[in-house]
Amino acid sequence: MTHKIEIIGLGAGDLDQLPLGVYKKLTQALSLTARTLSHPVIDELKAEGVKFASFDNIYEAHDRFEDVYKEIVDTLVKQAKENHVTYVVPGHPLVAEQTVQMLLELQREGQADVSIIGGQSFLDDLFTAVEIDPIEGFQLVDGTNLHQDELQLTQHVIIGQVYDSFIASEVKLTLMERYPDEYPVTIVTAAGSSRQQIKTVPLFELDHELELSNLTSLYVPPIKEENQLYGEFFKLRQIIAKLRSPEGCPWDREQTHDSLKRYLIEEVYELLEAIDNDDIDHMTEELGDVLLQVMLHSQIGEDSGYFTIQDVIYRITEKMVRRHPHVFSDVTADSPEEVVNNWQAIKQQEKGQTSEESSILSNIGKGQPALIQALEIQKKAAKVGFDWDDRSGAWDKLEEEWQEFQDEVANGDKEASLKEFGDILFALVNVSRFHDIFPEEALIMANQKFMKRFSYIEKKVKESGQSFEAFKLTELDQFWNEAKKQGL
Repeated sequence: MTHKIEIIGLGAGDLDQLPLGVYKKLTQALSLTARTLSHPVIDELKAEGVKFASFDNIYEAHDRFEDVYKEIVDTLVKQAKENHVTYVVPGHPLVAEQTVQMLLELQREGQADVSIIGGQSFLDDLFTAVEIDPIEGFQLVDGTNLHQDELQLTQHVIIGQVYDSFIASEVKLTLMERYPDEYPVTIVTAAGSSRQQIKTVPLFELDHELELSNLTSLYVPPIKEENQLYGEFFKLRQIIAKLRSPEGCPWDREQTHDSLKRYLIEEVYELLEAIDNDDIDHMTEELGDVLLQVMLHSQIGEDSGYFTIQDVIYRITEKMVRRHPHVFSDVTADSPEEVVNNWQAIKQQEKGQTSEESSILSNIGKGQPALIQALEIQKKAAKVGFDWDDRSGAWDKLEEEWQEFQDEVANGDKEASLKEFGDILFALVNVSRFHDIFPEEALIMANQKFMKRFSYIEKKVKESGQSFEAFKLTELDQFWNEAKKQGL
């Protein structure tokens, strides 16, 4: 037989705030077990002769709160097999009490019999203490399990369980990822009681010499300044929607998916340049420009009624989970090669294609630069064995294509020369593949190197006060070599 576990909330303040019915329950109970003795109501009841057992010792025995809560719940369930159990917790049992939620889950599974008797939540008194109206929107979050991505910066945020300097420090560091360091936050202890303390400090001072307890909460007001929200995704989306609106920008309003294609390509190449130059500031800027293109295309899709940015994010999130079963499921992949093989197998399964139904070279990106497309074609052919045994075969083929090109040039056949030159480029890509060189990246680097050295030549010509025509090629080549020596 399982006896009832009766859960009583002690409220958020002192004994004067306790309802009479709850007071009678506590004073008449045969035995009381508290999650923690650290509460003003318990201090006052003990002075009246009420005795409490507690789980305070369990906190010292574990490093993780999850383990503490599990042992408390296991102990209560075990005790309930012998006798009626009265379990007392701070505040209201259904507000920020993980052990109560775990007991209720066991009750839903038929493993426990639980009843709950109120107890004032700290929220009402906290709203009064900081003088806010919750109808404006608020979040109540756990300071021991705070994640920056879950914070809603435009709402009132109340953080419970900020009961020591370590938790306060962790909360501070998490908040500083989203809020300015100087942002004012309010520490409220024992809200509504005779011991109430309220102190507003800059965020960066949150954990500096403050007295904290299990009755301490933190209030973070909503951000009102627009520029402090510029790092938030929702604000970027609002701005893009405004630009595309009738009251927005004429240029942005007239853009289409087709008209934006060239800008997307340009922004991607500018990002590649920033990566090649290891320029972090420029990389941040160019990644933003690429994101802008994604947002514009998504807004155009939303304006047309076809898709939204949520659809885009949902598709890529679903794909990442689906194609990484070794991370999100029980598939094993111990090497990058296994990951790639799994990815390709899942991709083919998604497309619903078999080797009889589709070409090996299907789905090669037709909009890709020719060098990247050539590399992808060769890699797909190589996967089924259509490849040289080693790099020497690729080099031999390059020499063969070079000779055929020279022959056609000597014959004066322009069309044949064009085709043979294409074969040279294709063969060069093959060589790059065998040497693990990304040809598009190599050519971009060569272009950038040429531009830097040619800019040096231009600079030297301008310094001379003469025109390019006044210099022989050998003289210009000398400037080129100077640039080369300087590492340009």
